[in-house]
Amino acid sequence: MFTGLVQAVAQLQRCGGGVELLVPAGSGLDPAALALGDSVAVDGVCLTVVARSAAGFRADVSEETLARTTLAAKADRRGWVNLEPALRLADRLGGHLVSGHVDGLASVVAVEAQPASWRLVLRWRDPAYGRYICEKASVAVDGVSLTVAGCSADGAEFWIAVIPHTWSSTTLQHLRPGDAVNLEADLLAKYTERLLAGRSPAGQPPAGADGPAISGAWLAEHGWG
Repeated sequence: MFTGLVQAVAQLQRCGGGVELLVPAGSGLDPAALALGDSVAVDGVCLTVVARSAAGFRADVSEETLARTTLAAKADRRGWVNLEPALRLADRLGGHLVSGHVDGLASVVAVEAQPASWRLVLRWRDPAYGRYICEKASVAVDGVSLTVAGCSADGAEFWIAVIPHTWSSTTLQHLRPGDAVNLEADLLAKYTERLLAGRSPAGQPPAGADGPAISGAWLAEHGWG
């Protein structure tokens, strides 16, 4: 599990059947501190450390991961990626809960410099994922925890205000219109959808299910109104 707070950037390249991450000296992530088997989010993709070196570490990547994410294209051109090691139980959740399982890709529609931030406009390549997007929702963009500033009616297109610190310390600063990014929708939205899908049209739990039905009244009573 991760929180979407990037600790370092690294250069990604092919290495045998996997990938190698070259971490610049003096960055916020020390490869020597990683153990074999540790999880690291690479542009929002959870990968497992299988080898270490003085310059970085190696990870295996499945065909499924390569097909669903931008890692293959970035590795081919030795592109830069965001890194975040897995959370420990004592760590602060400075962003939001991120699993490292990318839902799909988005295309960059626009990048606009503003007086105190950058406005990043994205569009899901599969518009069906727009149902998880709403104003003030959380979304992981290439592993960076960000807040949705606004969106289209169907959520397929949305925009984000990126503060200068986040912009300068992550690979977001390199994005241009037409580029692809990895997106992971908020886990809470997906779990809520799954729970609600198991209820009858009347809003009651299916036979044998325990607990109260989730309704507007129930949400208001528990502080969600």
